[in-house]
This record gives sequence, C-alpha cells and structure tokens, in this order.
Amino acid sequence: MTPEDCVQRFLLEELDIHGAHVRLTTSWQRMRARRPYADSVTRCVGEMAAVTALIADKLKEAGKLSFQLRGNGKVPMIVVDCTDQLNIRGYASVETEVAPEDGLPELLGDGRLLMTLEIASAAQPFQSFVPIEGNTLAEIFEHYIAQSEQQAACLILTANEQCAAGLFLQKLPVADLQDIDGWSRTTQLARTVRDDELRELDTPALLTRLFHEETVRVFEPRAVTHDFPPDPEKIRAMLRSLGRVEIERIIAEHGEIVVDDDLSNNHYRFTAQEALAIFEDLPPGTPSPPGLLH
Repeated sequence: MTPEDCVQRFLLEELDIHGAHVRLTTSWQRMRARRPYADSVTRCVGEMAAVTALIADKLKEAGKLSFQLRGNGKVPMIVVDCTDQLNIRGYASVETEVAPEDGLPELLGDGRLLMTLEIASAAQPFQSFVPIEGNTLAEIFEHYIAQSEQQAACLILTANEQCAAGLFLQKLPVADLQDIDGWSRTTQLARTVRDDELRELDTPALLTRLFHEETVRVFEPRAVTHDFPPDPEKIRAMLRSLGRVEIERIIAEHGEIVVDDDLSNNHYRFTAQEALAIFEDLPPGTPSPPGLLH
C-alpha cells in the first residue's frame, strides 16, 4: 500500500505517457495548523502545495523550488516552497473577508506566477514570472508545465482540511507514434476521477481504477514532510539586528515581542525581559548593532 504524504510516479508503458500521484495528509495538516483559512483559501493553498511537491520531485540537484501567486484580490499572495528532499511549507496572505463561494479570480484578482529555483551549485537563483492563465490552480499550473517543458500536460488537483492531492500526466515526445489516440483517451479517463478518490485511494488503487486496461509501471514512492522546527536563535539574531532602541520602542507599544514565521508556521513570543536579555547575551567584543548604544 502506498504510504500517505508521498509522491509516486508511474509510466503507461505502451503509450509513452508518464505521470505522478501526490497525497499530503500529515504534512498538509501541519502546514495549515493554527490557520483558520476559509474553505476556498484552504483549497487553493492545499492544491498549490500538491502541485509544488509534484514539480519539486523532479529536481535533479540539491536545492529548493518556490512558487508565488501574487495578485490584487482578497488573497494577494500564496507562496509554497519545497526542497529536493520534499520538505514543504507555505501559507496564504489573506487581507479581507473571503466568501465560501469565492473562486480563484475573486481570491487573486489580476496577478502572475513567480517561480524561483535555488540550486546549491548555482551562484544565483533562477526566477521567472508568467501570467496567470486559467480560472483554477490546476489550469494555471497545467499551462505553466506545458509551456515550460514543451509537452502536453494534464493536471487534476483537490484539497480540503485533511488532505491535498493531485494527479499529473505528461505526454512524452514519441507518444503519438505509440498510439495516436492514447493521449486523448488517457486524459479523458483521468478527468473522470472524483475528488474523494484522488485524496483517499493509494496510487496503485487509483491507477487500477483509471487505467485498468493499460500496462502501468509504478515506481517507488518518495515521502513528503513538513519539518521546520522552531529556531528561536534565528529570531533572536533577527531581533538583535534591529537594535535595542527599536526593540524598546516595540516593547513600550506592545509590552512584548511577537514574531510569526508565516512560511514555516512557527510562532515566537518574548517578554520584555527576555527580549532585552538578547542584548545582554552578546559575547565580549561583539560589535554593537545600530541602536544598541543610546
């Protein structure tokens, strides 16, 4: 049985069509913990997490893939990133009340998709902006994949509070020589899948349900995680860089220091005493950051 929280690739051997199935349960629930998103926002962020994991699974080198959807709607930004080891995180920036019936056009408005690829062996990250084309996350990323890889693609996504899932198919260069109708037939079958099947069936069961007449080779699954433990020292360093004057100003206004790391979904709270102690802990000889001396 396919484990949960994984990407599992497959090949329709006689049709020269490959694909992948992704299911995120525990990792997705950790991503959205303590985030009271409306159902429509939950669906969009979950679907973006699923497709980001699918694409990151294809990374050939150590690195990180990030997608940002930016617009002028009720949700001006959704961002998800995933490492080559399939460690995933992300969130949505929600600026106004979202209605249950809101779709992607209402959530994002006019916008574009930013892809950032950071490879350990490269000095600079690679970035590209593409217009948002489509009324659903699946349509947007189906178009993006087809344009970036110059091969026809089929993408089906779904998400709720418990699970985010996706099915991806791509036609390889000689597929039409294998079976002129193979791609059309396969995508028609794929689009008969129900959301609950995509979320609940493991990959072998899903492929049997959809493509039982085809010869399917299924590869080993790769686990997806959301493993970003709190890092208080990183936050202390950030606060120290702001300088004592700024920290004292914030304490005077709020009585404490609160930091939310939205991307990793970690929450930090420092009392006034704890925040000021950051500057007392500096090792001898450490240069004072701006504002420390006053």
